[in-house]
Amino acid sequence: MNRREVLDLSNKVAVISGAASGIGLATAQLLSAYGAKVMMLDVNMDGEKEAKNIVDEGREAKFYKCNVTSHDNVKEVVEQIEKDYGRIDILFNNAGVTVRKTVVELEEGEWDFVLGVGLKGTYLLSKFVIPIMKKNGGGSIINTGSGWGLKGGDKAAAYCAVKGGIVNLTRAMAIDHGKDNIRVNSINPGDTATNMLQEEGRQLGFNKDEFFKDSAVGRPLERLGIPEDIANSVLFLVSDLSTWVTGTALVVDGGGIA
Repeated sequence: MNRREVLDLSNKVAVISGAASGIGLATAQLLSAYGAKVMMLDVNMDGEKEAKNIVDEGREAKFYKCNVTSHDNVKEVVEQIEKDYGRIDILFNNAGVTVRKTVVELEEGEWDFVLGVGLKGTYLLSKFVIPIMKKNGGGSIINTGSGWGLKGGDKAAAYCAVKGGIVNLTRAMAIDHGKDNIRVNSINPGDTATNMLQEEGRQLGFNKDEFFKDSAVGRPLERLGIPEDIANSVLFLVSDLSTWVTGTALVVDGGGIA
């Protein structure tokens, strides 16, 4: 196998949640550039336009409106993807939201919302995708954790709970499904220049520029991440460069945890 072939994703079908913007969109663009057919899931209808942009560039993409907290909606969408394409080889559980509050400040509905999208969404998509991967001889699942899934953070109780849960859920899934040739890993980004980071700053009372600048302080690489930085790590984990990598928590944060 030559160097090009290990990154070749031709004929692979990739399901990506939270794909209308940010890390999910950058990953859809990158995986499609390496030949994957990308199924872009989101509640944000901008994903339809972004999928069309990929198609207009001569690659294959399709948008499915999907609320990852809904058992029935997720089941319906996954079944439709299998009907449309016959297989699923890659699952990127990327959908997530945050509310920057302590446990005392959080309303119950806010707690349920953050855990629902991030943790329940990962569970539901995995529940329905894994049997399809198993039928087709295996696959690769990537779950989006966070640096704050490996260490704590201030005023982010629900988010830290979700991301810590995702990191350990990933390990459990890797153990359960390795026998089916399904690799399961998490990526754990540091602060990345996305709409979600901008929303965090708004919740904390900062404007975009000052919050983004503050978020880069203290990192050895002295900058924020960009969505493409994270997409590159997903490409590694879904490609044949990582055929013996499973159950790991890959940190992609410019050295922030270090």
